[in-house]
Amino acid sequence: MTVQPDSPLDQLIYRGTGEPHRGIEQLPPPPPWRRFDGMAPSVRQEKTEARLSQTNRALAYRPSPEAVEMVNAALLLRRPLLVTGSPGTGKSSLAFSVAHELGLGPVLLWPISRSSTLHQGLYHYDAIGKLDVTSLSATRMDAPAPDIGTFVRIGPLGTALLPSVEPRVLLIDELDKCDIDLPGDLLHVFEQGGFDIPELARVSAEQPDIRVLTADGGSAVVSRGVITCSAFPMVVITSSGEREFPPRFLRHCLRLELSPPTRDELAAIVTAHLGQDLADRSKDLIERVIARGDVSLAVDQLLNAIYLASSWTGTTVSGERLVETLLRRTETDDWA
Repeated sequence: MTVQPDSPLDQLIYRGTGEPHRGIEQLPPPPPWRRFDGMAPSVRQEKTEARLSQTNRALAYRPSPEAVEMVNAALLLRRPLLVTGSPGTGKSSLAFSVAHELGLGPVLLWPISRSSTLHQGLYHYDAIGKLDVTSLSATRMDAPAPDIGTFVRIGPLGTALLPSVEPRVLLIDELDKCDIDLPGDLLHVFEQGGFDIPELARVSAEQPDIRVLTADGGSAVVSRGVITCSAFPMVVITSSGEREFPPRFLRHCLRLELSPPTRDELAAIVTAHLGQDLADRSKDLIERVIARGDVSLAVDQLLNAIYLASSWTGTTVSGERLVETLLRRTETDDWA
């Protein structure tokens, strides 16, 4: 049951425990300036099972108290959460943790490169494919006209904005690698809570409702070429600080700076991934990492090193040398 706007929460929505629960049902209505008019389905959508890799990543993540607080703030305010920090601090893992704990389905992932555009995140229209099929159909008198919806695939950002009872989790990974215009373009979509698909709008008089493909492997019906969210997605944007974002973009995001994990946090991560016994046997290796002062410590590489140190049986290559190589690579590898 939804909490009324004037009812205080009796507990956190996202608690950072890793244990799945239905805390999302306690999410109060959005503030008036963050409400959108998309029509949500009358029944709760069935969520597909998260991929095993996403589940494992979520279970092994240990958020800081500050991260838990900021996730709850982003959920309540319906604002994107910009997560910064050195590689290996768990920026992207936070999104998987939220999706798993709150039962919000698989994370919608949009990895950013220098060529990424807003259009790629929203949808793709295969105009050439439609033209080919239309031409082929024209040669056969009895062939039905192709359905335009089969040539439209909604991107990860667009899928996150589809009307739904509960928010989806969208991970926009490494936004600092983007073109200079993308943050501003994103901000416009976030403020509108939706977008138009002109190719569908043009045929809306004849086909008001068109089923299209979505980024999560499913499909959805788009009415009159317009997608407007009903539950604003939990948007996690990661950045390693390679570039500055426009002040206006920063003002509209909540910001979280993640610090490198401490000794105890590293031990907890190792325990979650590899078990208590291996964590106990890896204390010396963890201490070695702490002593190195690797501010850019990549947890993935540490886990690889611990696993290798505990299981190496080769005779032609030095296991210790491989471990040292893996640890040394944490200084340069760009892991999130």
